[in-house]
Amino acid sequence: MNEKIGNRTKVDWIAFSISGGMLVLFLLLSLMNKTMMGEWISSSFDFSVTFFGAFWQLLLLATFVVGVWMALSKYGKVKLGKKDKPENGWFRWVSMILCTLLASGGVFWAAGEPIYHFLSTPPLFAEDGMTRAEAVIPGLAQSFFHWGFTGWACLGTVATIVLMYAHYHKGYPLKPRTILYPIAGEKIFNKNSVLGSTADIVSIVAVAAGTIGPIGFLGLQVGYALDYLFGIPNTMFTQSLVIIFLVTIAAVSAASGVDKGIQLLSRMNVGLAIVLMIGMLILGPTLFIIDSFIGAEAYQIQNFIQMSLYRGDSGWLGYWTVFFWGWFLGFGPAMAMFISRISRGRTIRELILAVAIIAPIVSNFWFAVVGGSGLFYELENPGAISTALNETGMPAAVMAIMEQVPFGMVMAAGFLVVTIIFVATTADSMSYSVAVTLTGNTHPPRMLRVFWALLFGAIAATLLGIGESSIQTLQNFIVVTAVPVSLLLLPPVWLAPKLAKVMAKEQGIISDQPLPSVEDVKKRKTS
Repeated sequence: MNEKIGNRTKVDWIAFSISGGMLVLFLLLSLMNKTMMGEWISSSFDFSVTFFGAFWQLLLLATFVVGVWMALSKYGKVKLGKKDKPENGWFRWVSMILCTLLASGGVFWAAGEPIYHFLSTPPLFAEDGMTRAEAVIPGLAQSFFHWGFTGWACLGTVATIVLMYAHYHKGYPLKPRTILYPIAGEKIFNKNSVLGSTADIVSIVAVAAGTIGPIGFLGLQVGYALDYLFGIPNTMFTQSLVIIFLVTIAAVSAASGVDKGIQLLSRMNVGLAIVLMIGMLILGPTLFIIDSFIGAEAYQIQNFIQMSLYRGDSGWLGYWTVFFWGWFLGFGPAMAMFISRISRGRTIRELILAVAIIAPIVSNFWFAVVGGSGLFYELENPGAISTALNETGMPAAVMAIMEQVPFGMVMAAGFLVVTIIFVATTADSMSYSVAVTLTGNTHPPRMLRVFWALLFGAIAATLLGIGESSIQTLQNFIVVTAVPVSLLLLPPVWLAPKLAKVMAKEQGIISDQPLPSVEDVKKRKTS
């Protein structure tokens, strides 16, 4: 065994140099010739969507199904992390989980996506001949699906179980390569392991791309909001200041560690989000939001298999479902590591319940409150939201919604604060995960955590400076980087149940004795 917990905290400079070099190369090529770079990435994106889209859809569905089956089975009682009691209480634990993927969607997608699906009914339901009012439920349900059960399940369920077993039970480092330990053996941890280094490098690049994207989206969102609310010009300078402010929060949080900054920021942000949701429910279309949430959730569950396996319109899938699946898969290894770090003492049932059930339902309700309000005002006054959305894009959607609500300026400012903190929690937790990947230690050097938070911000700000088309290039790049990561996340689908069985035997949940043969049963009866 090459590396045990706590034996060393040396940085893997090979993974650091190659992953960091690839990101810098992406940035330099974008600066030198953004058109050429955009064409390269676009071609790679088309290839990824064409040849891996169906695989990703099956992979996410299988991950969710296996996770739920394990939670409902006797393996659900298995405790993870060799700890009898959880380190974090339920609210603190779920808050840290929520402020990762939901932070990426936050306000940017929650306000705009339901309107897009309302204005142009998803192709799976387009032939149903719906009226405008009837189009609300499928439009909202499609957004629920994208930010729902399968999307969350790929982030921290079966892969987390494999990681926690290998790390806490066997003492191997907490790295993406550790996911492959049950099939590759100890050699995966050798310095010269090409497979191990590749797993770490592609995971770092994918999570970096997935984190830089939301930071760039935030710059656009807050830049527009500051202009709308306070008349501050929406310039590159303003957007850069927003990103600098965000990254400063993320860096300070990452430097203070999981047990202090990250969990404090997460709890505070979830609290603010709850206050905003209550405010929107009271001031906004309360009954419409509640009815739409229940109706769209039921519609999603009713059409869940069809939505999961729909392959009819490849162009639409590439723009929506497959794009999201690639984005979330890219987050997968880093999220599994982060959740492994905060979930010691939890059972498999609690893990699946929190990540694959509670977090999606909370995300869906957030989308119902923000996007559902937009749907209501669009129905009442056609163009009230869609005009701003079509003319300016998603950054304008939330401000258009707030314009319709009493005390809209106050609510808009509140959403602005929540958005910044949401993305900061993503940046700090993912910079922490990258630092863990490079060291294999759950307490990586503080400066390494800060470095990656700053690098994420610097690249996002530079891409915004090149132009908004570079953000589109980055979105496509996110999907391209998910191709190798998705291969890494396939083995846990069958490895997690096997390791759960091993832990169940160790913990006395199931018997280690073989079942009696027919002959043995006959002998017992005769005796």
